[in-house]
Amino acid sequence: MDTVVSGIRSTGQLHLGNYFGALRNFIKMQHDARCFFFIADYHSLTTHPDPRILHDNVRNVLAEYLAAGLDPSVATIYVQSDVPQVAELSMLLSMHAPVGELERTASFKDKIRKHADNVNAGLLTYPVLMAADILQHKADKVPVGKDQEQHLEMTRVYARRFNSFYGVEYFSEPAAYNFGTELVKVPGLDGSGKMGKSEGNGLYLSDSDADIRKKVMRAVSDSGPTAPGEPMSEPVANLFTLLKLVSAPSTVEHFAASYNACEIRYGDLKKQLAEDIVAVVAPIRERIEAVKADEAFLRRVTADGAEKARESSAKTLAQVREIMGIRRF
Repeated sequence: MDTVVSGIRSTGQLHLGNYFGALRNFIKMQHDARCFFFIADYHSLTTHPDPRILHDNVRNVLAEYLAAGLDPSVATIYVQSDVPQVAELSMLLSMHAPVGELERTASFKDKIRKHADNVNAGLLTYPVLMAADILQHKADKVPVGKDQEQHLEMTRVYARRFNSFYGVEYFSEPAAYNFGTELVKVPGLDGSGKMGKSEGNGLYLSDSDADIRKKVMRAVSDSGPTAPGEPMSEPVANLFTLLKLVSAPSTVEHFAASYNACEIRYGDLKKQLAEDIVAVVAPIRERIEAVKADEAFLRRVTADGAEKARESSAKTLAQVREIMGIRRF
């Protein structure tokens, strides 16, 4: 049976990019694989979140994942900081992570460009901690979005490097997993890039119907095609990407034909898109509120998940320490 690991930073809300990316894949796989799912509160510390709301953010994300379909009776669901072994494994792996290699990662260069006042060591070693998250459970597959491909490739590099340096065949190289031919990248509403909280272009599972309709109607488009078969601009292509995720094929075909015939009305497309997103999000939002109200259930899920995750991680850490020559007297 394959082992699958997936996680998300505790930023407080899940958006459609999370849902249609790794989370949806994880939900599908949880009955067919040994699955670990965690809320990455350690990773969130790189951006210095307000300590007064960090725990609430973790709680919100946990409730949203459970409401979206993760089942604690078949998958291990835990909070990253409840498994202290991952921090030690990250430190040990960092001994084989050259600084220059870390500085060349696309995510690091992007973060220091956007936030030059907060270039911390945790940000630099983010890929190493991510590798530890995955390797601690000897994962075979990792449901990741397009933007995380490089980090996953670095995890494979660390696994190979560890095996080669110590002359062992201990870590396997985890593969990206999805249910299509390409990893999913859900666009935002601002006309470019991916959907994300920091970009302010997201649609969230906790959004009200009114908020969803308002956001979609304000989404960036263009002035419309001027000739039949004209290539779509990036903003319009993004709207069609969202449409393909939430709408019936006949709906997508209708608006694609209208576009190709230069007859499309973006207002009509956005209204249809908004209603189809509401149909997806509304039942999940109702379940979120029910889960958040059940404190006993949330405590039980995290306690059980932490116990299972620590057992798995402790076994790996003990073996890694032995391989590296760290032994007790």
